[in-house]
Amino acid sequence: MKILHTSDWHLGRSLYGRKRYDESGAFLDWLSSTIENEKIDALLIAGDIFDISTPSNRAQELYYRFLCRVSNSCCRHIVVIAGNHDSPSFLNAPRELLQVLNVYVVGAMAENPDDEVIVLRDGQNRPQAIVCAVPYLRDRDIRTVEPGESVDDKNAKLALGIRRHYAEVCALAARKEAAFRAEGNSRIPIIAMGHLFTIGGKTVDGDGVRELYVGSLAHIDKESFPVSINYLALGHLHVPQQVGDAEYMRYSGSPVPMGYGEAAQEKKVVVVEFNGAAPLIKELPIPCFQPLERIVGGLDDICARIEELKRAGSTAWLEVEYTGVDIAANLRDMLDEALTGSAMELRRIKNKRLIERVMGTIQEDETLDDLNVNDVFARCLETFDVPLDERIGLTNSYNEIIHDLQEEDKNAE
Repeated sequence: MKILHTSDWHLGRSLYGRKRYDESGAFLDWLSSTIENEKIDALLIAGDIFDISTPSNRAQELYYRFLCRVSNSCCRHIVVIAGNHDSPSFLNAPRELLQVLNVYVVGAMAENPDDEVIVLRDGQNRPQAIVCAVPYLRDRDIRTVEPGESVDDKNAKLALGIRRHYAEVCALAARKEAAFRAEGNSRIPIIAMGHLFTIGGKTVDGDGVRELYVGSLAHIDKESFPVSINYLALGHLHVPQQVGDAEYMRYSGSPVPMGYGEAAQEKKVVVVEFNGAAPLIKELPIPCFQPLERIVGGLDDICARIEELKRAGSTAWLEVEYTGVDIAANLRDMLDEALTGSAMELRRIKNKRLIERVMGTIQEDETLDDLNVNDVFARCLETFDVPLDERIGLTNSYNEIIHDLQEEDKNAE
């Protein structure tokens, strides 16, 4: 049996105001063709299908069109779990309809853990694999809040809750596998899925990877997963990687760069073939559908690089960071003129010298692009001269509020 593991599509994502539907559509077309060329039997999508919990109609169209196309191919099964960006109720709403197409969706932790255990069968109804489709486990699902808890207490309870849930679901899968063998079937692989952050996981600046749990990135180590797992298909981290030295525990990474920090990164999907229970694993590189280019330097350096890209016929989206000594107040006009006649787009300008000058006065030209929600709160603490010894407690409380807002399922009612 051959499976393909992918994750973190983030359909509907924008890059500094520019929608990326064409890029996402090109990836899904490539993925459909790859599934047919590789003769894939099952597709695993490990969360963050959409970028926000209320995806646009066009993002939904890309998703459902892809599912219909692949369900009519050689791929007999598609398993989808929710990530932290997804709305559980939105993904689950068409679950029964999609199951007719052999698309299995798990949007939230199930009340009955057996509902997260999916048996994949061949054309003769023989079991081929057992998938433990564990979605993103929300804080409220796996941890009870008690008065007076420290951050370390919360983190320990979160890690314990995740370990317990995987142990319970994988134990059910192991019992099913033993029953199938007792019926005369050969060894059936157990494949687990997840959307979480593991210890030592690699990220890059600007990749948009959101902190999953308050005060922690959920320090889950490879020993947290049961030994019965033959392959672990993970989502959440955008850099393709394995978990520690465990080759069979993998993040496929995002298929398109989420930001300029990922611009030079090779994107991949993972193909896993089982002959018995031992997996044969290979990574397939994903083509670059929309080049991103970050240019940093003085005005001469920036213009020289733009000319070089123009000669090469580049269609890149540019992020320019000016670090020259002189204050270039008309930088936008100069860059627009330099780009005349090219197919490149200027997506963002960071005028470091101008920002430094403004930050030293009234910060009136600073935009929200330069701040995140934590920066804004820190500015408020500074503005109101909150004593330093009170800031830690206030910041922790603020982070919990932000976390709850991010996890709120707006589609639930």
